[in-house]
Amino acid sequence: MASLATMRSSSGRASRPPQAMSGHSRRTLVAWAFCAPFIALFATFGVWPVLSSLSMSVTDITNRDVRAPFSVNFVGVENYTSLFGDPTFLRAALNTVYFVVAGIPLTMVIALGLAVALNYGIQRAKGLFRVAYFAPVVTSIVAVAVVWRYLYEEDGMINSALAVVGIHGPDWLNDPNWAMPALILMAVWRHFGIPMVIFLAGLQSIPEELREAAHIDGATRWRTFRSVTLPLLRPVTLVVAVLLSIGYLQFFEEPFVMTSGGPLDSTTSISYYAFEQFGFGNYGTAAAASYVLVAAIALLSLLQFRIFRAKA
Repeated sequence: MASLATMRSSSGRASRPPQAMSGHSRRTLVAWAFCAPFIALFATFGVWPVLSSLSMSVTDITNRDVRAPFSVNFVGVENYTSLFGDPTFLRAALNTVYFVVAGIPLTMVIALGLAVALNYGIQRAKGLFRVAYFAPVVTSIVAVAVVWRYLYEEDGMINSALAVVGIHGPDWLNDPNWAMPALILMAVWRHFGIPMVIFLAGLQSIPEELREAAHIDGATRWRTFRSVTLPLLRPVTLVVAVLLSIGYLQFFEEPFVMTSGGPLDSTTSISYYAFEQFGFGNYGTAAAASYVLVAAIALLSLLQFRIFRAKA
């Protein structure tokens, strides 16, 4: 009897009509429907170009002669190996390292100093100073370049100011020894706004009670800043360092607008090298140079995560 009842119940369950879609399934379907346009756009304009450029980096695709028959051959890592045998690319890589090593610490120090001044020192017109310091970030690079070109001319304002103290300034943008420092100075002035805002947010999130306790224990302002404020700013410093590394390793606008990579390739960066190769029709070489830059960004970011999270 029990087995018969069991069979009837099981057959009854089997004969029931399928249940309607649950509320969770409907919400999931609606969510995917809303996400589908973005996924399609991202796949079309994000994923597909990345995969295409990656495939180009392992081929000999060029566009040097439009009359020649179009053919593409797989060459493996030949484009990558040829890069490191190209003196121009090696010079561009060295210039990029120079720009990053000199520019990032200088930008971070200036941004942190201004953030401290805005948070503790400057009490009047804080909003005005914040807007003034952030203005270079949102200013057109073309407008910035025109102004700084006048400043860097041999008889420009910078050399005129140096002449007051008896220093004969160089022809900044036409001197191979001074062109890169000139671009670094302009880049630091143009990019310190965002790190300053991030540092300022980090400083305002530190409880005032911690600094007051340090002062009660007899710590000086510098000791309090070094032993209390800086350690608590480690996560913020990590964010700033990674953002600056990504931006500075890709530096392109400064040499493109100001120097065209000169003089004597002294301001050619990896990004500018890839741009030139693409203009020459060497698409495979340009793509390979771009992915070398991607690898450098990833390695530097991982290194910074290890450094700034070591004592977190």
